[in-house]
Amino acid sequence: MSSTVFRSRTALLTAGLAAAASLALTACGTSQDTGAKSTPTVVTGDGVSSTATPKAAAEDIKAAASGTDTPATVSQPVRGSTTAKGSTGSKGSTSTIVTCTGANTKVTAQTVSRPLNHLLLTVKNTGSKTCYLYGYPALQFTNAQAVPPVDEDTQPQAVTTLRPGQSGYAGALLSAADGSGTNGYTAKTLKVIFQNRALEFVGSGVEVALPSKGVYIDSSLRTTYWLTNPADALN
Repeated sequence: MSSTVFRSRTALLTAGLAAAASLALTACGTSQDTGAKSTPTVVTGDGVSSTATPKAAAEDIKAAASGTDTPATVSQPVRGSTTAKGSTGSKGSTSTIVTCTGANTKVTAQTVSRPLNHLLLTVKNTGSKTCYLYGYPALQFTNAQAVPPVDEDTQPQAVTTLRPGQSGYAGALLSAADGSGTNGYTAKTLKVIFQNRALEFVGSGVEVALPSKGVYIDSSLRTTYWLTNPADALN
């Protein structure tokens, strides 16, 4: 009887010790888990979450921040770049400015009602390059013995410059409105001679058509400088 009771107590004691040991191990494991670093979760660009080790997570975050799927930044072309064929400053550029002459312009003459006894000369750049319209025109009317003087008050601040298709203007006072001029006669032909950069008259001149009845000129004849505005040329 006593032997049976002893064995029962021993079994209970063993079971209790085993249970206590189990609880101690569980508590230890919990304490270690609490102090351990948790495995980070990385959210990828497509919204999918994944777990990884700290080192792997750091690499994933770095890769996500680098934006491997982001389009590369493309710099805008530099305006006026000389690297592209046909760009500004490249071979074959038309930026060179030349002198306006009879070869790259068309000259016309038109009488006007106001002011009285005036002729308007128009020079249009028919070339492919910008040209300088230097100084003033030399007017050679029929039987003219000298170049008419220029009205110095009409000299512009800068040389009149014509891009292709643009026009410049000069006005000519043909005769005195009050009849005070002398040696008057009717001229039916006209040549216009251009000046070069040195302000020298060059060439034989460009023939310009006049009204069929001609124009009356006298000793008051004079011209203006080449200007950009026809109103200024006739002022």
